Amino acid sequence: MRAAAAALAAAVALTLAACGSDGPAAPAGGSGGGVTGDVTVFAAASLTESFNRLGEEFEAANPGTTVTFNFAGSSALATQITQGAPADVFAAASPATMQTVVDAGDADGAPTVFVKNQLVIAVPRGNPRGIAALGDLSKADLKVALCAEQVPCGAAASKALAAAGVKLTPVTLEQDVKAALQKVRLGEVDAALVYRTDARAAAAEVEGVEFPESAQAVNDYPIVVLKNAPNKAAAQAFLAFVQSARGRAVLGEAGFQVP
Repeated sequence: MRAAAAALAAAVALTLAACGSDGPAAPAGGSGGGVTGDVTVFAAASLTESFNRLGEEFEAANPGTTVTFNFAGSSALATQITQGAPADVFAAASPATMQTVVDAGDADGAPTVFVKNQLVIAVPRGNPRGIAALGDLSKADLKVALCAEQVPCGAAASKALAAAGVKLTPVTLEQDVKAALQKVRLGEVDAALVYRTDARAAAAEVEGVEFPESAQAVNDYPIVVLKNAPNKAAAQAFLAFVQSARGRAVLGEAGFQVP
């Protein structure tokens, strides 16, 4: 559907150009830079909802563009990029995973931190186990899901647990934050440590229990255009849109901390 819409928009734009028209103004918040073509964005799983929304708005502001996303754990995405997967933009959930791409020489310039995110304890609606603090997760009869430590949400969870002096044995270690959250949504675990934004996105099914130790494990999210980007002009325009006032508004509504 998105590809068809983009093709139609491109055809309209060509018709207007042939008639000597400047065409309609770009939607509010759009880049309006006249870029076209496909843009492939590799982005941390926790950016799924907000980036999908921004992608649609970017396409509307730039007729003839199509934004395709690859959402996954940041470490997996970094590995794909360094192994040669074609992509235009990389948005990671931690500087450490971004550094993997930078060290491999795959970044075009220095990454920029565009948002921050904090952990919450995701529990089913109604909080049936009465979880109120991070220490509650160490109860012997409680099933807890965490992200694997090499994933940014897992590294953040380890920092928070260490700050609280809490030791626990999760029943599962997931490769991205959406997978950990899904365990709660399916009723397979009693709780999971996930980002505040992910709990908010699933508010119909889960609640996010705030805990003070999350302040010790705030994740910075860097973004960069990739050195071998197939569509560098559109990649730069998309990055600029993410960092624009409109981009910050969408990300803020999703629960991210915007610089």
